[in-house]
Amino acid sequence: MTSYNQNRREFAKKTTAIAIGAATPCFFSTPRTLADETKSPNDRFRIGLIGAGGMGMGNMYAAKQWCDVVAIADVDAKRANNANHQLSGGKADVYCDYRAILDRDDYDALHIATPDHWHTKPLVEAMLAGKDVYCEKPMTLTIDEGKLIRKVAKQTGRIVQVGTQQRSTFNLFVKAIAMVAEGRVGKIKRLQAAIGGGPTSPAIPAVDVPSELNWERWLGPAPLVDYRYMSQKEGEKNQQYTNGHYDFRWWYEYSGGKLTDWGAHHVDIAMWALEANGQSPVPISVGGKSVHPVPYKDGYPTQNDRYNVATTFSIQALFPNDVELTIRDDSDNGVLIEGDQGRIFVSRNKLVGKPVEDLKENPLPEDAIQKVYKGLPMVDNERRAHWANFIHCCRERQEPISDVHSHMRALNICHLAGIAARFDRTIRWDGDTEQIVGDEQANALLARPYRKGYEIEM
Repeated sequence: MTSYNQNRREFAKKTTAIAIGAATPCFFSTPRTLADETKSPNDRFRIGLIGAGGMGMGNMYAAKQWCDVVAIADVDAKRANNANHQLSGGKADVYCDYRAILDRDDYDALHIATPDHWHTKPLVEAMLAGKDVYCEKPMTLTIDEGKLIRKVAKQTGRIVQVGTQQRSTFNLFVKAIAMVAEGRVGKIKRLQAAIGGGPTSPAIPAVDVPSELNWERWLGPAPLVDYRYMSQKEGEKNQQYTNGHYDFRWWYEYSGGKLTDWGAHHVDIAMWALEANGQSPVPISVGGKSVHPVPYKDGYPTQNDRYNVATTFSIQALFPNDVELTIRDDSDNGVLIEGDQGRIFVSRNKLVGKPVEDLKENPLPEDAIQKVYKGLPMVDNERRAHWANFIHCCRERQEPISDVHSHMRALNICHLAGIAARFDRTIRWDGDTEQIVGDEQANALLARPYRKGYEIEM
């Protein structure tokens, strides 16, 4: 095993076959072919992992049937070394700087599971280095980052899967989309994505950075600020607050709160439903009501010592033909799809509505779910299925179920909702130019400057 701070170096090219066949195309099919064809060490899919936190670890556990992690990069040495022990038995090479992995040519794909503000830079650089990538959602921090990713993906022809695994949940979300595609709700009139509200925090003091964490590099493209952390007793447990690691979700500097966290999942399903129905997923305007835990001025929080993303919201996105999507915090978590012939509600634990009940007498065609899943392999668990989908598409050079284009169509709405919330006004969107119309102040938030030394290496 190499040391944590090993310098970047090149490795001799080692060709690793991606021997993955398609699983039987039926509900909850056993991934026999995938499993059998990756039993040999020479045939297993080799992964470079960037970001060894909860999502990175969880995804690698889900994919361990087919994958070996051969290199790990994380700015937290404790996390990196723990991942090496847990995922690779201490045999992977471990780095602080992910670019050391980009220099290597002895693996099949990269998995990016960093905080949101660290998604675009390594993803673009990986594609330019000839790597296929499974990138966690939300894929970008801004709309303009999405434009760049789509451009580079087209330029390089690399396979990119986004970690919106609800697109691989066959008996719930995929089944709901198949019902929509089969006309079981008619023409869609209204949609709702209920995603829960964001948390608040007390004032979090600036403290010394933990010895194992390279805080300057954790911030990366974001502005250089103090590390903040506190722990306080709340009931039977200690509540911890920070501006790093998991809590980055609740700071606009690094994420978009629930609007891009859960929004990346549920708004994606809502837009998939519109597309399956032959309707436009590109909004005309976005706006509504929201509450933030700190005051805002000119679209920016005025306090820097506590969570600052929206905690409550009801934001409407208007589409052609008066179709409306409401993104809200105060309803049952899930996606409501309402058409002129019926309505269904789908979440991670249920699919209900009269069109669902009617399936007993009028079931979907046998191939309905395969049609909306692009005829790709289907595996029992959504997280595992999403990885099986990615591995298959890398081998076949085929577009995965959660590609960069469909993801950004949905994520743009989440970003626009965040911008509208920050200014507390409705914004108009031109889908052709991908610009906010007549509002230069809001339009300026389509991009964010990268801190010097952390620009994307083109």
